[in-house]
Amino acid sequence: MRIVLNLGKGGVGKTTTSAASAVRAAALGHRTLVVSTDIAHSLADVLDRPLGDEPVPIAANLWGQEINVVAEMRRRWHEVRPRLNAVLQREGLDAVASEELAIVPGMDELVALAQVNELSKSGSYDAVFVDAAPTGETIRLLSVPETLPWYIERVQNLGKKIPRIARPLAKSVIGDAGGFLDYAGDLSSLVKDLRVTLVDPEVSSYRLVVNPERMVVKEALRAQTYLNLFGYPIDAVVLNQILPQPQSDDPFMQQLWQQQQGYIRWVEDSFRPLPILRAPRHAREVIGLAALDDLAESLFGRCDPTAVLHRGPTQVIEPIDGGYRMRIPMPNVEAERLNMAKRGDELFVDVGNIRREIALPRVLAPLEAAGATLRDGFLEITFVAPAEPQAAASG
Repeated sequence: MRIVLNLGKGGVGKTTTSAASAVRAAALGHRTLVVSTDIAHSLADVLDRPLGDEPVPIAANLWGQEINVVAEMRRRWHEVRPRLNAVLQREGLDAVASEELAIVPGMDELVALAQVNELSKSGSYDAVFVDAAPTGETIRLLSVPETLPWYIERVQNLGKKIPRIARPLAKSVIGDAGGFLDYAGDLSSLVKDLRVTLVDPEVSSYRLVVNPERMVVKEALRAQTYLNLFGYPIDAVVLNQILPQPQSDDPFMQQLWQQQQGYIRWVEDSFRPLPILRAPRHAREVIGLAALDDLAESLFGRCDPTAVLHRGPTQVIEPIDGGYRMRIPMPNVEAERLNMAKRGDELFVDVGNIRREIALPRVLAPLEAAGATLRDGFLEITFVAPAEPQAAASG
């Protein structure tokens, strides 16, 4: 069983990439589902078929689905939410505020992930391709298995922390069968199961979809950092909308093509050793199964989209005495020259003729990059706390 999530900034081609991958997988004989978790669905438009919140047959071995997150939330949360809402209102909150607070943080993201997980384990499909929401929302969605247990634990300890609220909570919510804490236990089990699925590189893969544009690539670099922090296995980068070399001397097209070439080299340098799947800019919109099959040919050639295209993290951050060390795979690179510069939460490393731009997580952003070295095919960068300024000597 394989789950492949395509992530990226809005408008880069996640939907067409997901649909094209699914079309090719189905043609290779895999029972394949392509599903959208984005509230602003466009999967049906790309497939040129009506879709609903249940899997709909599209072609041989191919099904499509647009998850209705709102309906799924109501189905899973409808028994517990009114209880918690009533308790909060009795504590003095108005109806609107209590209604908002009665939603567990991350619940909308969690139900989307839970349904994907259920579909993958149903035995009905060999592969599920997920057209995910834009990067920021997807990173928040993927962080739910990390953050929701913290929230549940705090609610379970609420009686000890705030005695005045604890009594009505205990009577109206906690004490009743089917109350919030019973449901919280179910959520904890669900989250643990999700976590196992999402970090297993033989089951789940994450593919970053980018266009050769500055803001798009920078957002993908940040997504790569956070996916690595959570242990989610990235196995490829999809480089979409590549312009063909102009056949005329039109200065506008020449300049546009030259600019793209610079961004393409940036993607190649910054995301290695991940494979880069390339797709050209099409003269017409990619809509319908035939057009999606053409796109799949550009992206995968003879490769199976369900295959694991890369194994191993693209970044590892580990604590060391006095700071942290970041290790980045850089095989077959000679350290003819090694230069490094840090600006805010961005690190720029030049190794030979390769420039690597790294988006730093919050834990590393305030630290100093104290040194870098190449060892056993890895670039190792050490981060330490900034030195304390020396007090001026008194005269």
